[in-house]
Amino acid sequence: MIDHTLFKNVAIAISAYSDEAYTTAKRINSSGIVGTDARIEPNGESFTGQLRWYKPLAANINVASLSSSATGTYTDISTEIADYIKTVRTFGSQQINLQSVISQQDGLAKIARDFAEVRANDESDAVMSVLKGVAAAEVARGAGIVAYDTNADSAGVGAFVDINAAGVFGAAATGSSDKRKLFDSTAVGAARGQRLFQALGMAFKDYEPDYMYMVTSPEVLAELRAANLVDITMVTDGNLSFQTIFGGKFRLVLTRASQGDLSASANVNDVSTKTTLLVKPGSIQFSPIAVPTPVELFRDATAYTGGGSTSIWYRYGFVAHPMGYDWNGSTSVFATNSAYATAGSWARKMDALNLGILPILHA
Repeated sequence: MIDHTLFKNVAIAISAYSDEAYTTAKRINSSGIVGTDARIEPNGESFTGQLRWYKPLAANINVASLSSSATGTYTDISTEIADYIKTVRTFGSQQINLQSVISQQDGLAKIARDFAEVRANDESDAVMSVLKGVAAAEVARGAGIVAYDTNADSAGVGAFVDINAAGVFGAAATGSSDKRKLFDSTAVGAARGQRLFQALGMAFKDYEPDYMYMVTSPEVLAELRAANLVDITMVTDGNLSFQTIFGGKFRLVLTRASQGDLSASANVNDVSTKTTLLVKPGSIQFSPIAVPTPVELFRDATAYTGGGSTSIWYRYGFVAHPMGYDWNGSTSVFATNSAYATAGSWARKMDALNLGILPILHA
């Protein structure tokens, strides 16, 4: 039996345990999807900034001659300038000082303990919004990749794969009787993942990376487990361990946040209501922004008829930018997550084979 003298200790122990619940989440911003780029310098005098990157060389190869003195053809170096957008976030809390007499708890201490977790969650949500915005921007370009020889750099073609569209996967699905999921439950063994590998090969061809991150939902993970496709051995990436499939080829990043239902677009089959994202390492460049007075405390001794109140505010900023894209949204305000997730906010600047984010749409 727990008497009143022990209850406070139990309450403290339970509250400490609830704080630990955060640590079970593998956030997107903690994975190798996010990288750092020294070319992002967020301290400029604007809401936006610019970075320059070199495009892969389109080499002109000459055959030497002993009989002709003609000059060889030079190879040009091509670069691009991309705009990126800044954002600054704040969160705070107010405590009536005398509440602690009744509750025996310091609410501001809870806020202080959880600041790092709240910030990490917010940054993870921002990265997820960037992924959703890029997916929507590619869908808005036109039809997706439907065959191995599809050129996603052509006009009216987006760098995405719709598994229910007509093409490699069969005729266009028209309803529940023939809708196609990312994994084929009717196949046997590893063949259940054939659609995933087809989508990967169609998008990246001979530029396929050694491994990719697969941002998907717990529902898709359940399908993977039921199909016995999840590897026994986990992959350690930084200080996190990831479940993988197909011998570590795909590192699973789970999110309960909707990855985006893009079926309302004329370029997507109506049956494809879910999105799974394959992402190369370092596809989103992330840089913190130094903000003035990141932690600020305010005390009002006269509030609550002299009982007093204390407020605490945290401020932080960052740049989250998908490589290969240009910011096309508002340049006069800090970016919100909804702006990150909007198709019109992103314009492709690089060749499709050099992009790092592949949306796969499925049922």
